[in-house]
Amino acid sequence: MAERRYWLFKSEPNSYSFSDLLAEENRTDYWDGIRNYQVRNMMRDEIKAGDGILFYHSSAKPTAVMGTAQVVKEAYPDFNAWDPAHRYYDPKSDPANPTWLMVDIQADAEFARPVTLQEIKQNPKLQDMMLVKRGVRLSIQPVSKEAWDEIVSLGAGD
Repeated sequence: MAERRYWLFKSEPNSYSFSDLLAEENRTDYWDGIRNYQVRNMMRDEIKAGDGILFYHSSAKPTAVMGTAQVVKEAYPDFNAWDPAHRYYDPKSDPANPTWLMVDIQADAEFARPVTLQEIKQNPKLQDMMLVKRGVRLSIQPVSKEAWDEIVSLGAGD
């Protein structure tokens, strides 16, 4: 079995929040709308069932990690790319050779307190995170086991 990896998934809470995921049946939903080739390739090649997710609210006040989730279904075609009425429609995506992918995620735990971007930036243990690097705007980012452990600990109020 492959070693568990860790990821930060960004979502704007007015589009889809951690509370929305918690409210889903079985606390599970698909993660769609990826329209960046680098992120699509990570979904296809690297993100596996059982991997851990830090669920991050972007474009929020404050921006923060809200809780943890895990991948429960590996990459499969993002069917919303083929629906002209959907906001993630892509007329160039072909069902016979899909351009875009999605994964299913399941909420694990809501943090006792959000871990803010400001707090992450100020924490010496988290300085290597892509999240704090200038110019990195990927909606899914790899996270080290050490950063995962530190953020989970902070979120638990430890």
